[in-house]
Amino acid sequence: MSEFHTVAKVGDIPEGQGRSFALGGTMVGVFLTEGRYLAINDFCPHMGASLADGYVENNAVSCPWHAWRFSLVDGTWLDNSKSGIRSACYEVRVEGTEIQVRMALPTPSPVAGCNSPS
Repeated sequence: MSEFHTVAKVGDIPEGQGRSFALGGTMVGVFLTEGRYLAINDFCPHMGASLADGYVENNAVSCPWHAWRFSLVDGTWLDNSKSGIRSACYEVRVEGTEIQVRMALPTPSPVAGCNSPS
């Protein structure tokens, strides 16, 4: 089940920039572009650079290493949209002053001898 998780406060991410946050073992890049918060998987599928460090323009981010461009709206690789390469996107909402990202976090498995039946 996916839930919303607070990652930052309004004002923490400047317009036209992104920030990276760890959510349940996944790095998520959250961006403020054109007054809207958008979130995608932070790792560029090409070589793993942090997309949150990239250049943001027109609801897209350019990878800081090799300039691959990804849509912040749907994760499409804009340089070759027919390739099928894309970055996962996540729903974002603002609740009061909190920026929240919807994601299903893994459920921890019980360790033998710890909260498990004998």
